[in-house]
Amino acid sequence: MKSLHALHHQLSDTATQIEILEEGVGQKLNLPLFQEKMATANLFPLKPTQLEIFQVNLGYMCNQVCKHCHVDAGPDRKEIMTRETMEQCLRALAESDIPTVDMTGGAPEMNPHFRWFVEQCHALGRHVMVRCNLTIIVANPKYHDLPEFYRDHGVEVVSSLPFYNADKTDRQRGTGVFKDSVRALKMLNAVGYGMEGTGLKLNLVYNPAGAFLPGSQESLKRQFKRVLRDEFEIEFNDLYAITNIPISRYLDYLISSGNFEGYMEKLVNSFNPAAAQGVMCRNTISVSWDGYLFDCDFNQMLELPVASPAHQHIRDFNARALAERDIVLNQHCYGCTAGAGSSCGGATA
Repeated sequence: MKSLHALHHQLSDTATQIEILEEGVGQKLNLPLFQEKMATANLFPLKPTQLEIFQVNLGYMCNQVCKHCHVDAGPDRKEIMTRETMEQCLRALAESDIPTVDMTGGAPEMNPHFRWFVEQCHALGRHVMVRCNLTIIVANPKYHDLPEFYRDHGVEVVSSLPFYNADKTDRQRGTGVFKDSVRALKMLNAVGYGMEGTGLKLNLVYNPAGAFLPGSQESLKRQFKRVLRDEFEIEFNDLYAITNIPISRYLDYLISSGNFEGYMEKLVNSFNPAAAQGVMCRNTISVSWDGYLFDCDFNQMLELPVASPAHQHIRDFNARALAERDIVLNQHCYGCTAGAGSSCGGATA
């Protein structure tokens, strides 16, 4: 399976995605655009709160090609953050008091400077999170020691696991992914991750395998804990239920399966002002593989940079100026504000 980018698919064009979303909500469904919905809730313009998370996309290269991937990541993606851009990130961090660095991709571990970057962020005294697809740990012998590396640098591991059985997981992420994920989770448990008293956090991420919103995060957490413990002797700390955002490959799935309009209507009708107040773009800045700044990872994938023209690249990072910006909104934002809300840290309300 190739990425939309490699296939030169129409949805690899971000302007086309934005046009489809706006037309779908405003014209086909005759529903309010997201900016209008936020204005009704007295949340427009949306402003940042305290900057707490510095999220860095180390590249779109990945060893998997998942059907729901908003990054359109895969082995054929060659966009990779350079060491020079990483050094610019480190300078920005050193000049700020942002406590957490959240590393994502693709598979961030496939960046050749990944371990060096983790070490440097750790040396700055920052809490480091890595969004790991799990299978990368067992994909190649050079990654087999990642659990030990994570442990030695106090890394919080956030792991993708769509479901606690092979059927739903493999349908979304590829044949054999569940088996490899279980093996990787056992390797993480073996060095202390997810185990009581170690302080080594192992959190799982659940994405619905279809055109529906996630169920109760706490209920899903209890189910995952019971099944993974009873059937596989696997332990973890927390579970984040994340709504699939209607962009890139997931947008392609919605359109090709005839679920686009129904899903968008569901998101709009499930808009929750309380969830909107807690969206991740308010306390996060997202850095792309080439150093540009975005309000969130989803805006990054739609090429919607921060509304601070003089500070749109990491080399020009200015925390004070960015704190004054208006957050850039569009129709995909309905995904983060529906129901209990959704962020990289799970539900927001």
